[in-house]
Amino acid sequence: MATDEKPPARSHSFDDALGMEALRALAHPLRVQIMNELSDFGPLTASGLAERLGESSGSTSYHLRQLAKHEIIVEVEGKGSGRERWWKMAPGGITIGSPETLETPAGREATELISREWQQNNERRLVAYLRYGLDVYGPEWSQAATLSTSHLQLTMEQLAEFGREYYAMQDALKAKWKAEGTFASDDAGTQVELEDAQDADRLRVQIQFNAFPLVNGDGR
Repeated sequence: MATDEKPPARSHSFDDALGMEALRALAHPLRVQIMNELSDFGPLTASGLAERLGESSGSTSYHLRQLAKHEIIVEVEGKGSGRERWWKMAPGGITIGSPETLETPAGREATELISREWQQNNERRLVAYLRYGLDVYGPEWSQAATLSTSHLQLTMEQLAEFGREYYAMQDALKAKWKAEGTFASDDAGTQVELEDAQDADRLRVQIQFNAFPLVNGDGR
């Protein structure tokens, strides 16, 4: 399981998945929420996160330090000073669920907690878009958006190939946009300079992608 911008890894492999220590450090509801906010909306300070999440700045500051200790997030260089430190997701995304971490009950429990928090956040974001998106952004953005669910009969190898092709497509499009000078952010959500586009023409977009074998009530 992976998250890009919040999550996902580009190679669709577990070679760079979080080890057990980092996985357990992330497996805290507030830390996953902090990661979600940084992934979805870009760099923030401890006080900015506290306001968004309804927590104290002391609490968010503590959890930011724990995430930084395991290089899940990094400080934004050259921005802020003193106690107003800005944080962003580490480049490359986060991958969880490696075979090694899933071998133990503790690893499975941590993976399940993080995955559940990610999915709940995705659902909150989608509900907010469905409820308010048309009023806030207008019909043109609604027509540009895509909400899609497909059902396929796949082998395990085909499912893995589907995921690899999805990540490859993302990388190809990002490389194309970067070459054109129209790509507006790096993997960690930090704004970068554009040659041929205006920031006013673009919105922060979340891409949700789910592909999994369906499970019947009897567990098949």
